[in-house]
Amino acid sequence: MIRNADLHCHSIVSDGTLEPEALAARAAANGVDLWALTDHDEIAGQQRARAAAHANGMAYLTGTEISITFAETTVHIVGLGFDADDPALAAGLRATRGGREERAREMAAGLAAVGIADAFEGALKYVGNPELISRTHFARFLVETGVCADTSEVFRRFLVEDKPGFVPHRWASLSDAVRWITQAGGIAVIAHPGRYKLTPVQEDALFHEFKQHGGQALEVVTGSHTPAEYGIYADLALAHGLLASRGSDFHSPDESHIDLGTLPALPARLTPVWDALGSRVQYP
Repeated sequence: MIRNADLHCHSIVSDGTLEPEALAARAAANGVDLWALTDHDEIAGQQRARAAAHANGMAYLTGTEISITFAETTVHIVGLGFDADDPALAAGLRATRGGREERAREMAAGLAAVGIADAFEGALKYVGNPELISRTHFARFLVETGVCADTSEVFRRFLVEDKPGFVPHRWASLSDAVRWITQAGGIAVIAHPGRYKLTPVQEDALFHEFKQHGGQALEVVTGSHTPAEYGIYADLALAHGLLASRGSDFHSPDESHIDLGTLPALPARLTPVWDALGSRVQYP
């Protein structure tokens, strides 16, 4: 019986600060018994994560978090329990990563225009995988150089819409992401829905289209949600007939508000996504 599942976190392979092995040890120390590493648009850390999970006595699910564009908003779709060797999934993720460097150079140019020089090179120092350079890496550079006190301040002042370093990116479509995951044998999950600035009509459309494309689950209990939002999205999962997922969205000991494995349990009225992934769970 799964008691403590954490199915959303990031390693240095994308925009986290810890190696997969360190994440696994931290999760196990906090009582996690089912874990998934869900690096952004990347599955290169999966073999290491699975081996580390098993070495620490945890069951493992393959994972990734795919960036998509929906209603002119960047939305994240987590994939769980897929075949990590699936060629169509690998090709789709590779294509999604492809536009990141060009976007990053445009961000650096915007920052240079307001007096912050060499931001692209500075951000690269924090990137474990250069294909996955992101706003988070720029934020760490601006904190290191004393421009801002913390990464939250960087985002507010420089990296959100209408600020100097913001550059939108056209990601994969919702149908693409769900298809890559499901055709590889996994289950697609809408990650941290409370984070998106969607109207109620847009959010309803997201859930309906997601289901139409074969999506099956919603992240209900997550480090990106408030306790009140746990209840809101539990109700919406039931209303839309979606399974429920749970994950800290942990990135770094110094930056994340919630540690691995420390979230409250899913509400009892929900069906956990791992119940539908029984055959895909990899046990030690």
